[in-house]
Amino acid sequence: MEEKYFNDAVIGNKQMIVSYSKKGELLRMYYNSPDYKQFIDYLYTGLKINDSALIKLHDDINNTYNQYYTENTNILNTQIKNTYFNLNIVQTDFVPIKNNVLVKKYTFTNENTIDLDVKFLIHSKLLSNDNNFVSGKLIKNGIIQYTHDYTLAIIGKSKKVLSHQINDTFSNIHTGEIQDKDYIGMSHDSSVSYDMSVLKPGETKTIEIFIYINDNNNIYKMDDIEEEIAKLEKIDVNKELANTKKYWENYVKDHTTLELKNSTEYEKRVKKIYNRTILLYPLLTNEKTGGISAAVEIDEHLSKCGRYSYCWPRDAVFITKAMDILNMEKETEKFYKVFCKNTQSKNGMWEQRFYTDGRLAPCWGYQIDETASVIHGIYEHYQKTKNIKFLKDTVKMCEKAIHFLEKYIVQIMDIKEEKDIVKKELEEYYKDSIQKIPVSYDLWEMNEGIHLYSLASIFSAYQSMIKIYEIIEQDKESNRLKQESIIKQKEILKEQLETIKKYAIENFYDETRKTFVRNLTDRKMDISIIGTVTPFKMFAAKEKKIINTVQTIDLNLRTYTGGYQRFEYDHYMNGNPWPVATLWMALYHIETENYKKAKECLDFVVASSTKHGFLPEQVNNQTMSPAWVIGLAWSHAMFIIALEKIIQKCQ
Repeated sequence: MEEKYFNDAVIGNKQMIVSYSKKGELLRMYYNSPDYKQFIDYLYTGLKINDSALIKLHDDINNTYNQYYTENTNILNTQIKNTYFNLNIVQTDFVPIKNNVLVKKYTFTNENTIDLDVKFLIHSKLLSNDNNFVSGKLIKNGIIQYTHDYTLAIIGKSKKVLSHQINDTFSNIHTGEIQDKDYIGMSHDSSVSYDMSVLKPGETKTIEIFIYINDNNNIYKMDDIEEEIAKLEKIDVNKELANTKKYWENYVKDHTTLELKNSTEYEKRVKKIYNRTILLYPLLTNEKTGGISAAVEIDEHLSKCGRYSYCWPRDAVFITKAMDILNMEKETEKFYKVFCKNTQSKNGMWEQRFYTDGRLAPCWGYQIDETASVIHGIYEHYQKTKNIKFLKDTVKMCEKAIHFLEKYIVQIMDIKEEKDIVKKELEEYYKDSIQKIPVSYDLWEMNEGIHLYSLASIFSAYQSMIKIYEIIEQDKESNRLKQESIIKQKEILKEQLETIKKYAIENFYDETRKTFVRNLTDRKMDISIIGTVTPFKMFAAKEKKIINTVQTIDLNLRTYTGGYQRFEYDHYMNGNPWPVATLWMALYHIETENYKKAKECLDFVVASSTKHGFLPEQVNNQTMSPAWVIGLAWSHAMFIIALEKIIQKCQ
């Protein structure tokens, strides 16, 4: 698969997600969850006009492009003008809400003064391996590409195939002429063409293409699959397009909770990001488990990173906070009650990251804040809903996690006295293992050791657990033993809260620099230090030590454009400013009631958003354009959280 680092646009429904380039090229196609499985190596569309060679719709020197979403929907339109032939093409891509099929509608208008004889071609290559080899098979109105595990079909609605090629398409597709005598063959790339016939000057014609995927689980016999494909002919594309438009418009309306102005260009950009966030989150969320993908994948070959299309519990806790703001409370509850319950280890911890269906994803380390953040997030969700039943349903999960965190704290702080009993239990737990307790990575997954952000997340987890106990213990009055257990556990947590805070002040405050530092080794300035204030509330925003630290962060991490880097000497993807880091600083300024500076941080993020309202992971400091990962769910979450607070405080 060739490298495709930028997903400029995303569409889908609750089971299918598809990403595109800004020129309308289909980049990735996932079914039946937002992170697994991806099928497409490439799917190119093109035209042969009169006696021309192949004109690739997404890549021709004579093409101009204008891409836009139908307002407040996940319907993508790419307008392509071939200036050589004066042919105007509008490509409309959408996934119906109740049909798991990608619909591609092409409208051709001849703006020339001569007749244009148009042939429409599709060249598709699927991802394959030794255990999942791809073959092709011709059918009446399209072509099937099938493997042991799945089947993909390209269908022209009410269109017979003009020509096809199953074998060695790559060698001659550039001519715009394809031909094959075989109806079936062994090849991972195949092509098909349709005759649009002659377009007279001023004439408009359309072709509707369906991209169908079957996972070969319930239906795997080819005759049965072809029967399912035949049913696609019954789809009324215009009706489905109207229904899809109405669904997403209503979805945006139902989840619009903030009153935003929409007069100036700036206000329109803010609203576009806000609405795009509402439309993005359901595409990234696994409907069955509540798992939330960090982004649509951008680097399958690990050429620049460790991949993105997984669910990190820590990231998801920020995202669910934004979901709650956007009236997506049911989705948040499913994340904690289903995904988190299913992914928690027996010892109470959560690993680094998972597939959204709950299976363990490839990991390279252990991060204690993943576990602590979940408890923090559960209490945050309760604060929004006041749903005591939710706390009762998740309290055992929280207790297991707290028990694991206590072991961690005992280990790193060498707590004695009454907690020796916990330490003995810890030693017993590991006595048969050659490994020590894992040394935790920081939240950026780069440095192992003891980190201030991680300690603050544990501090918040303890505070949250105490508050959870105070809420639910009222219902334990008839159970004396359980009530006594809760009282005892609360006392232990309160003691350790003091110990954690004292440890942090004694070990992470540099008396020479008069600032907090991020860990016990490199002592660099890091935006995550602000996590001690917001969201974890270990320190107050106006404490002198924090003010000194923030001033030093400003000197070391703020770029001339107003964006913030994650930490000193950050070289990942050239060390660009991050919207997440910049919005974290905005949240700090909101805590200190410095709304002017908070707004400046928000302005940087708005200015670096894409045409469609997506927020990237990083921003090119010179061009103010995305430098990496377009549509990062965490960036969108921090934007929604900061935006709500600014609106509330400035009213």
